[in-house]
Amino acid sequence: MKEKPTAGAGGAGEDKGAPAKKAAAGPAKATAARKTSPEKKTPAGKKAAAGKKTAPAAKKTALAGKKAALAGKKAPAKKTAPVRKAPAAKKPLVAPKKATASVRAALAKTVVGPAGDESRTALVRRARRINRELAEVFPYAHPELDFENPFQLVVATVLSAQTTDLRVNQTTPALFAKYPTPEDLAAANPEEVEEILRPTGFFRAKTRSVMGLSKALVEDFGGEVPGRLEDLVKLPGVGRKTAFVVLGNAFGRPGITVDTHFQRLVRRWRWTGETDPDKIEAAVGALFPKSDWTDLSHHVIWHGRRICHARKPACGACPIAPLCPAYGEGETDPEKAKKLLKYEKGGLPGQRLKPPQSYLDAGGRPAPPLGAG
Repeated sequence: MKEKPTAGAGGAGEDKGAPAKKAAAGPAKATAARKTSPEKKTPAGKKAAAGKKTAPAAKKTALAGKKAALAGKKAPAKKTAPVRKAPAAKKPLVAPKKATASVRAALAKTVVGPAGDESRTALVRRARRINRELAEVFPYAHPELDFENPFQLVVATVLSAQTTDLRVNQTTPALFAKYPTPEDLAAANPEEVEEILRPTGFFRAKTRSVMGLSKALVEDFGGEVPGRLEDLVKLPGVGRKTAFVVLGNAFGRPGITVDTHFQRLVRRWRWTGETDPDKIEAAVGALFPKSDWTDLSHHVIWHGRRICHARKPACGACPIAPLCPAYGEGETDPEKAKKLLKYEKGGLPGQRLKPPQSYLDAGGRPAPPLGAG
């Protein structure tokens, strides 16, 4: 007996027919997709094209980065030369703040450097300040040759070459006692003059000079010492230095006396680097008014003889140390420096047998005569 088909069987039959329906629906959807695809393809295509174009550039950038990283890893670091430590700079000596009131007030600004670092205006101010300070230290400064008239001064100045003023002052009293005038000295016996001048050194040459200038004074100037530079330098043994000593101290006419002390100090103070006396005279003269020249010469020469010596300056006892670029060239210890002071600064006699009263009033002592113990 045959069984009738159940509902489950009928359901199975309907499932077999479903693919056909889907297949039929497929072409319809595909057609719809084709109709809409042109609108969607345009932006997608552009994006794809842009992506293709940028991709190679990105790859190149990435490759370059990798190469750089590899190069950094492979390249050995260059060995640098060991850095040598520079030796510690020596601390410059600073001048002690031992000076007069005007210098103390200027100490903050007074840092003296190389000459090239100082302007012309600063140099002039410093030079004049030094002269003012020395004027306070040596208010009694004067020519350290004994003389009573221009003739005695010109003869004494000629004799002072290559010796001290003290030695000349100890010698000239006998000379002028025997030959008081140019006429007397011009007519003297050379051998007798040589014997008197022997203690000054180079006595033969000096005898010829003083007798020659005496003769020239008698023949050319009526036995009187001329008061002009151009006339004085014509006399035997008289140069510009001697002429300015005579003009400044016998006639009151300004002049700069460039002796060995003056030359040494103005170079130490960096007022000038010149070595020729005439050039030094011109350079220093340009820093000061003409009216200061004669006293300036006295101040500088006195300081050179008493404190700022050639071989060992007494830096520790120097009243203008804060203004001096050469501070430290000499003894800086105050107690040791005091022992280097000469003449009245060291408690010793001066160079003149007959000094001015102002010098005696300031505590100076006259020099002993020749032959005194």
